[in-house]
Amino acid sequence: MHKTINGAMTGIGLRAPHYAQILEEKPDIDWLEVHTENFLAEGGPLLELLDSISQHYPLSFHGVGLSLGSAEGVSIAHLNRIKTLIDRFQPALLSDHLSWSTIGNTYLPDLLPIPYNEESLTIISNNIDRVQNYLKRTLLIENPSSYLEYQASSYSEPDFLAEIIKRTEARLLLDINNIYVSCSNNKRDPYQYIQRIPHEAVQEIHLAGHSIVYQDNTNFLRIDTHNNYVCPEVWDLYRYAIHYTGLVPTLLEWDIEIPSLDTLLNETRKSACYA
Repeated sequence: MHKTINGAMTGIGLRAPHYAQILEEKPDIDWLEVHTENFLAEGGPLLELLDSISQHYPLSFHGVGLSLGSAEGVSIAHLNRIKTLIDRFQPALLSDHLSWSTIGNTYLPDLLPIPYNEESLTIISNNIDRVQNYLKRTLLIENPSSYLEYQASSYSEPDFLAEIIKRTEARLLLDINNIYVSCSNNKRDPYQYIQRIPHEAVQEIHLAGHSIVYQDNTNFLRIDTHNNYVCPEVWDLYRYAIHYTGLVPTLLEWDIEIPSLDTLLNETRKSACYA
């Protein structure tokens, strides 16, 4: 059954350690995010579980496998499996990342960065058009976390995203932690980043924790690990972002060293303090 996700609704990721508890206790949360590729099997207990959970919560499908930055195009076979899942569960939101992960028949288990130039813009726009036309759904594009910048880039990331939205009419999934991580690593201003995005295109926000890896006594990288509480700087950036975007559905990601469900729900409820 299709259910709406909008406004100030808050969600969490549906992760294996919490499957049984969510189904049994039906905690007070507005919606659940599903990693699309975890549920592409034909039949089986996972789909039956998702059938049961979807009777109580709206779902968002968040993908990692479309490889929108791949020059060879999007896999029709993969799209067809996603379409089957969409037809069955009718998720309220559908998203994937501004990245690439496939070469030929080889799949790389990471979300790899792309140069922000005209060639990439054409490739990604064509791939997004293909996805949206095939699935008959609007796709939300998530800004990536990055640890370097290409010399071949001729756009800033927010300007590149704005041009994608203009060309494809896709929407944005704004990951606030990714903005903070990327801007810290690349010596950019995260507040200027938020000023430059097309605010009216933001239909979902992600919040998460990250880790710091020290290279020596003074140099370090922030890594988007999703294994910790949201840091105060990201909460402050969230408050700043929703000043421009208005209240949009907000999800807390925690994918490694997953805490108890109560801990996760309490962290999610903090977003109301920043609205």
